[in-house]
Amino acid sequence: MSASTSSPLSAHVGKHPGEPHVMDPALISDPFGGYGALREQGPVVRGRFFDDSPLWLVTRFEEVRQVLRDQRFVNNPADPALGVAPEDSPQLRALAMLGIPEHLHGYLLNSILNYDAPDHTRLRRLVSRAFTARKITDLRPRVAQITAELLDRLPEHAEDGVVDLIEHFAYPLPITVICELVGIAAEDRPQWRSWGADLVSVDPDRLGRTFPAMIDHIHALIGQRRAALTDDLLSELIRTHDDDGSRLSDVEMVTLVLTLVLAGHETTAHLIGNGTAALLTHPDQLRLLKDDPALLPRAVHELMRWCGPVHVTQLRYAAEDVDLAGTRIRRGDAVQAVLVSANHDPRHYTNPERLDLTRQPAGRAENHVGFGHGAHYCLGASLARQEGEVALGALFDRYPDLALAVAPEELERTPVPGTWRLTSLPVRLG
Repeated sequence: MSASTSSPLSAHVGKHPGEPHVMDPALISDPFGGYGALREQGPVVRGRFFDDSPLWLVTRFEEVRQVLRDQRFVNNPADPALGVAPEDSPQLRALAMLGIPEHLHGYLLNSILNYDAPDHTRLRRLVSRAFTARKITDLRPRVAQITAELLDRLPEHAEDGVVDLIEHFAYPLPITVICELVGIAAEDRPQWRSWGADLVSVDPDRLGRTFPAMIDHIHALIGQRRAALTDDLLSELIRTHDDDGSRLSDVEMVTLVLTLVLAGHETTAHLIGNGTAALLTHPDQLRLLKDDPALLPRAVHELMRWCGPVHVTQLRYAAEDVDLAGTRIRRGDAVQAVLVSANHDPRHYTNPERLDLTRQPAGRAENHVGFGHGAHYCLGASLARQEGEVALGALFDRYPDLALAVAPEELERTPVPGTWRLTSLPVRLG
C-alpha cells in the first residue's frame, strides 16, 4: 500500500540513532512490520515521541495489558505524583505543534481520557449511563436505516463506475450516528460532517478554526437542552447525577462530545474502511461471512485485531518506579502501549498474520486490545462494534459483487502516526 510520509512533525526523526521515533516514516507506512520488529527486539523498547522527548514503547500482548490495567501508570500528565511540571508534558507540546490555540487545550487535556481515579471513576460512572447496553441496542434500527440510506445513494456518487467508500459511506455513517446520538438537528449535520473532517486533518489552520466554532456550538446546544430536555445524549447527561448529587459541568459535557466525535467518528470510519478492504482482499474470509452472517460479531473483533485503525494508546506516565518485563521505568517516564504489535504477537496468537474470522478467543470474550483494556477501555466500543456489524453486513448484502477498483498495493493511506487509515477506498459496486 502506498502512503506519502511527509509531515510537518517529522523534523526530529534521526536525532537519536538506534531509538525508534513515532514519526519515523518506516513506522508510519508499515506499522505492522516496523512495530513487529520492535516487539521481537523486546517487550519494552526505548523510543522518542512527536517532540523528540523520550518514552518507553511497550510492544507485547501481555505487557500491554499489564500497563493498561496497572494503576501505577497514570493518564494525567499533570498528576503531582509524576514530579513533572504540567507545561513540560509531551501531550501539551504536541498540541502546540499541531497549532491548537492555548485557551482550548483544556478541552482536550481535561477529558475523561486524561483523568485517573477518582475523577475518571466519577466521570465514567456518570457518562456510562448514557451508553448502556439497552440504549445501544435501541439505537441499532436507526443505525441500520442510516446505513441503508447511504447505500441507496452510492450509485449517485459513481464516476466511471467507481465509488469512494471512505468519502461516501465509511465517513458519513459514524458522524451521522453521533449526530443522532448527541441530538444535532438535521440542518446542522453537514456542518458537523465538515468539522469531523477538520478534526482529523492534522492541519493547524483547520483545527484552529474548527475547535472554537464547535465548542461554541456545543455550549449553545447545552443551553437549549437545559431549557427543553429531550431524549438525546446531551439531555441524558444533563439529567444524570451521582448518588452524592454531583453532575457533569458544562465544560465536561462539551469535552465529552468532542471526545466522542474525535474518537468515535474517526476510528469507526476506518474500522469500516479497513475491514472492507481486508475482506475484499481475502475472498475466502468474505465467502465465510456471506455464507454465515452470524459470524459478523466475531468478524468485527478479528478485523479490529488484524487491521484496527488505532495502533498506539495515548501516553501514560509512571507515578512511581516500576519494573516491567525486566526494565526499570522511572517515576515520571512516559510510556506508550503499542496495540498493533500486541495484536500480532505470536506469543499470544497462532498464525497472528493470518486473517481468520473464525478465530476462537483464547479464554477471553475479546481476544485483542484494539479497544484498549482496563479502566480506560473504550467507552464507545459497543457502539463501534454495532456500527461495524451493521455496515459490513449491509454493504456486502446490498452489493454482493463489490470489488476493488485498483490493485491492493495501490490503495493509499493517510500518514498519521499511530493510526491506519485509508485516504480513499475506490470500489466498483458490481
